[in-house]
Order: sequence, then C-alpha cells, then structure tokens
Amino acid sequence: MSGKGYSRRAVAIGGGIAAALGITALGVTVPRLLGHRYRESAYDDLFAQLQDRDAAVRVGRATLDQRQEHGASGLHDGKALARALRQRLERRTLREVTDSDLAQNSLTEVQGWVMPTTLVMLSVLAAEES
Repeated sequence: MSGKGYSRRAVAIGGGIAAALGITALGVTVPRLLGHRYRESAYDDLFAQLQDRDAAVRVGRATLDQRQEHGASGLHDGKALARALRQRLERRTLREVTDSDLAQNSLTEVQGWVMPTTLVMLSVLAAEES
C-alpha cells in the first residue's frame, strides 16, 4: 500500500496481541475475584500455615462435635489456643512441628483418624473462627 492506513497484516497482528493481552489479564484477575476468601481474623498468621483451610475447618468441627458427644468441654478459648499454637510454631513450620508431634507420639484421635495434636489444635481454631 502507498501509506493510506494500516495493512491487513498489521491490523491482524495488533489485534492478536491485544486479544492475547486481554486473555492473560483475565486469567490473572478472574481467579482472584472468584476465589474463596476468608474473613480477616486475628489468627491469619497461624492459618497461613494451612494448605487447605476448608479441610482444617471440617477436622476442627469433627473434633468439637466429638468432644461434645463425650461430655468434654471445648479445648480452650480462641486466644489461649492461639497462644499455645504460636508457642509451638515459634520459628518453625507446621510441617516441622507435626513431625515433632509424630516423633514424640503427641497424637489425637478424631473420629477414627489419628492426627498430630498441633494440627488438630489449629483445625479447632479454624473451625471456631469460621
């Protein structure tokens, strides 16, 4: 062409680039907008250690239900439970602490499942906060 506007090739390439950028932008933002969000909590530093908070909530509820069935009172109030968890997790990851629980035979049975006590405590806190 003799300088009268854009060629078809330039328009097609430009349109393809714009479409690719648009799709990429949607791919980045849509999961954030539609993803599961939890309300803010004073214990988010502890909950960040969990890989699946929903599963932890289910374990915590099962633990609380089991305690109620056996007539035992709740584990602790949320603040005391969080304090104990923060002491256990101080400068260590949840994996390190649960490995330590396993080595020390610090286990808790929850509806037939035997789990590290720290994980059960964290699950109870998550259940109380949900």
